Amino acid sequence: MADTLREIERKYEATDAAAAASLPDLSGVNGVAAVTHEGTHELDAVYYDTADQRLAAAGITLRRRTGGPDAGWHLKLPVAPGVRDEIRAPLSPGVPRALSSLVRARVRHAELAPLVRIRSRRDVSHLLGADGTLLAEASADSVRADRLGDGGGSARWTEFEVELAGGTGTGTALLDAVEERLLDGGLRPSDAPSKLARALAETAEKRKKKTKQAKQAKETPKGSAGDHVLAYLHRQTDALLACDTGVRRGTEDSVHQMRVATRRLRSAFRTYRDVLDREATGPLGAELQWLAGELGADRDREVVADRLKDGLAGLPGTLVLGPVRARLRIFAAGRARGTRKRVLALLDGERYLALLDALDALLDAPPLLPAAAHPAPEVLAGAVLRDYKRLAGRVEKALGTGPGPQRDTALHEARKAAKRARYAAEAAVPALGKPAKRFTARMKGVQTLLGDHQDSVMTRTALRTLAARAHAAGESTFTLGLLYGREEQRAADAERDLPEVWRKASRKRYRADLRP
Repeated sequence: MADTLREIERKYEATDAAAAASLPDLSGVNGVAAVTHEGTHELDAVYYDTADQRLAAAGITLRRRTGGPDAGWHLKLPVAPGVRDEIRAPLSPGVPRALSSLVRARVRHAELAPLVRIRSRRDVSHLLGADGTLLAEASADSVRADRLGDGGGSARWTEFEVELAGGTGTGTALLDAVEERLLDGGLRPSDAPSKLARALAETAEKRKKKTKQAKQAKETPKGSAGDHVLAYLHRQTDALLACDTGVRRGTEDSVHQMRVATRRLRSAFRTYRDVLDREATGPLGAELQWLAGELGADRDREVVADRLKDGLAGLPGTLVLGPVRARLRIFAAGRARGTRKRVLALLDGERYLALLDALDALLDAPPLLPAAAHPAPEVLAGAVLRDYKRLAGRVEKALGTGPGPQRDTALHEARKAAKRARYAAEAAVPALGKPAKRFTARMKGVQTLLGDHQDSVMTRTALRTLAARAHAAGESTFTLGLLYGREEQRAADAERDLPEVWRKASRKRYRADLRP
């Protein structure tokens, strides 16, 4: 079984080689009532990664460590600068499946093998509050790193760490106060985010190596359309992989966010077809559509269940007749059965892993078209406005359709077009700046309104089904009918508001602002 801890720490190094290899005196730091010396620990850690260092490239570390109070396997996942989630598992000969499964999307079929051995002599002090509560741990580490395998080098250094104790509630204020003392004592923030990062840099083979980034820079001049579109695709691919880990961990909303990243990637392929060859991106877009569909299989039911729950909570008790709450609980539970097992099987499946390989291949050798070398503002603004024109046509069609199922369908198609226009503008923000930000916000407003309408359509469909079952069981359907009527009114409100929302979002000057 694996345990998870949130690690919030800062690392420091001496400003020069002559600086002392011990922590400055931290007594008297604001909020610290006492400093106790806890002795030294001999730590011996072997770090694992793929041969091409996929985990290190993502800021992830996986190690097997002996010595100290937390010996075992540790997987560290980046959350924010200076913040990582550390997932621990007991010592075992091989990498525990509980940890290797969390990095499957990074590793795929590659082997996790020993990469670096890091031995540290750690001198530990505890910073205590007035009531004796542990606030933070400060340490001075004398480090030796050895690259494993042929051609590996060695390195030695001294570094200092200050890590907040879990559950203290002191936040970064304590770290700021300690940092001020450390800087006065001749230390500086470390250039390396982790021991492994420094070890890899200082023990690497001394040879020139052309990076993917250098290759890409040669093909896509800085500031070009290709440069901006590829940067966006890299960000969304990184988001997809980060969400993959969240889904495997069971993090709240991670499935939905993974689906969003998938849709953004697919949308970018379609929007920026003047930059990337559709013959190459088309098949990949189809696979992304498949993945989004699989991830969203239970999303609509989840949205409806939450909407029904909120609707029922908003009714006075005198209007809740019959076992309505029980029926809604059964409806909500139906979406949860087997969902996690099915999604995890999907993420371990060959089709999904092949999709990730295909994304990497495309980013490594992007199928750029001549327009990719053109200035970004010109090309990206044109693509955004093309998606806007598509949206305008769908909104016009929806507004001209009479009430009923056909209008519901037309409004849903307009919603999807609004989402695509929004994603297009989001991708263009680094090139177009504030005009693209404003355009994104307006498209989001249209999408939100149309999304609420579509949620009402789905909720009313579910209410009809629930009412039919309740009626067949001899139960009162009064409350379900009341909820249906309220949903019908919400949809009518959205349809009433759409012309004005669209009029404001579609003003000519907003579109003109996008053009360079």
